Amino acid sequence: MAFRRRDTFLETLYEIAVNVHECAKFFNQYKIDSPESVEEFAKKVKEYENKGDSYIHSLIRALNNTFITAIEREDILTLAGKLDDVLDGMEACASRFYMYDVCESDKYMARFGEVIEAASKEILNAMELLRERKLLPIREFTIKINDLESVGDELLRTSIRELFQTSKDPIHIIKYKELYEILESVTDSGEDVADTLETIIMRNS
Repeated sequence: MAFRRRDTFLETLYEIAVNVHECAKFFNQYKIDSPESVEEFAKKVKEYENKGDSYIHSLIRALNNTFITAIEREDILTLAGKLDDVLDGMEACASRFYMYDVCESDKYMARFGEVIEAASKEILNAMELLRERKLLPIREFTIKINDLESVGDELLRTSIRELFQTSKDPIHIIKYKELYEILESVTDSGEDVADTLETIIMRNS
């Protein structure tokens, strides 16, 4: 793994991670307070998701024309797909906000946003090390990603329990329960990225 020149595929995977992190920052920090802001929120997250898709397509085209890669082709595709799942989850959540006309986030949604942004930062840190082929230090960040996924699990349990305790409106319950579950699935997708990175470490160390 000790190559001096940067590998095209590892560089593209890093760029995908940059896009994931930028989307997560926007997702967490954007203020939803009106129907117009919800529409803008969903539109912008969709743009990040489309950008991620373009990276995946270019990666696949390049793989089809390359015989030798720095890591296994299967690992490149799997890691790209898992990174894309994080984006897809955020886009799915943003689109539900728009479709369900949810014009404000509650304390649990805000906390999920913080966890997702934090996980995306740890993913980016790990991907930067992968780009530089520094494999073993990646484990520091995969551990942090897994810890954040555990936070997401607990948030889901707490948020749904409180939802059923405090709300009598079945439509409200349906909307918010689905939103909480999608948000938690984004943290699951982050853990999938970490697990894939652990596989790459094992195969190449």
